[in-house]
Amino acid sequence: MQFRKRLVATAATVAFAAVALYGSTLEAGDMEEPEGILSVFDHKETIYFWYNDESMTNFINSAAVSFGEEQNVRVIPVLASDSEYLEAVNQASIHTSQTPDAYIISHDSLEKAYLSGLAERIQDEQRICNEAIFPAAALSAVSYQGKQVAYPLFFETSALVYNETYLAEWAEQIAMKELLESGELDENPEETDGISVDEGLLAEKAESYFTGAIPSTIDDILNIANTFDVPQGVEGVLKWDVSDIFYNYWIVGNYMIVGGDAGDNREMININNPETIQCLEVYKALNQFFYIEPEMVTYESVINDFCEGRVVFTIATTDVVERLEQARADGSLGFDYGIARLPRVSEELDSRTMSVTNAVAINGYSEHQDLANQFATYLVTECADSLYETTGKVAAKLDTDEENGALQIFKAEYADSIPLPKMMETGNFWLQLEGLFSKVWNGSDVTTLVQELADHITVQINAAE
Repeated sequence: MQFRKRLVATAATVAFAAVALYGSTLEAGDMEEPEGILSVFDHKETIYFWYNDESMTNFINSAAVSFGEEQNVRVIPVLASDSEYLEAVNQASIHTSQTPDAYIISHDSLEKAYLSGLAERIQDEQRICNEAIFPAAALSAVSYQGKQVAYPLFFETSALVYNETYLAEWAEQIAMKELLESGELDENPEETDGISVDEGLLAEKAESYFTGAIPSTIDDILNIANTFDVPQGVEGVLKWDVSDIFYNYWIVGNYMIVGGDAGDNREMININNPETIQCLEVYKALNQFFYIEPEMVTYESVINDFCEGRVVFTIATTDVVERLEQARADGSLGFDYGIARLPRVSEELDSRTMSVTNAVAINGYSEHQDLANQFATYLVTECADSLYETTGKVAAKLDTDEENGALQIFKAEYADSIPLPKMMETGNFWLQLEGLFSKVWNGSDVTTLVQELADHITVQINAAE
């Protein structure tokens, strides 16, 4: 996200010193300070902390202030442009006196950062990088060749979102049908739409169906689609952004292996296998039930449709929680909703979603690595509880947002997810895979496409070696 608001010091030395002390954000292009302006603070150790998402500004500024006061140091946040972010970190490390001592980075760029000297093996003196504090997916994401090279801060992944009100209606329809077929009647019947039924028995059976309504497999969703007499205005049972690999990858995520769990092992490439092909055949068949034109949908349009009650199920990322809660608060959400784990592909085939972890790396060019490690540790642990409230991003740390049931489902999905690979040779893999899914959705031969993708990635890996 581009930074548009610039916090510039006034001509007064005291005013400039105040913004530096209290952690207000600088822009990456304005790193050089007027000579002597900060000399009053020269006795304090200073680190520069870079990030490239403006929504993080308040969170990072607050952390910089509190950490600075506790440790009697200065932390100066710097908001850089999204464009060529890692290269900007590199240039600042080489050509300016304000080297980025630590910075936030997407985990899939950690190989490049580590090999270029921009990410060091972390010190982790407080031993926070363990599965008692972070899930295995987070630790895999920030590891490279068996070394922890960053601290996990927040994540993104996907989960199933459902209209709970519609599922309750479906459950009642199925219960009513069962009672009619069995001929069960109440001794003292009440008339319901001209049908005599035992209301207590109907409620009991409906509750039973509703309890099992959350799908555990794709077939469960298809069953609902085939048996639900949807209310007026509902356009489909399941709709998602089929054009984006992030919302499709769960279909093959458990079997299409690219680099292993840490995404850095060139010996662990297994794209063309029977399970992957079977999963993609299931995906291909979904177009017969939920015809979605990829060029006509976006993630935004799908979420709009869900919020307006036109869809029963969708696949969404963590941002949907805040959006739905805001709609509920302003009265525009006319139904109850729920979040669930993504279903298995089938009884025999499991699913596994993709995740991206944003982490804090320590710059190998930094002259203040001890302090940078301390601040990174503070940021991902002590400050994690306020991350979602101030940024809308979900902390990787396990014991956060515990009162938010919806976020806990996303955290459970994240814990079992496969992190985006960090191998530079496979940097274009996701674009190629997105193209494969598009062709499969439109009816192309799965086996041929998977073989072509596997061959292409093999060529890229071998060429790099």
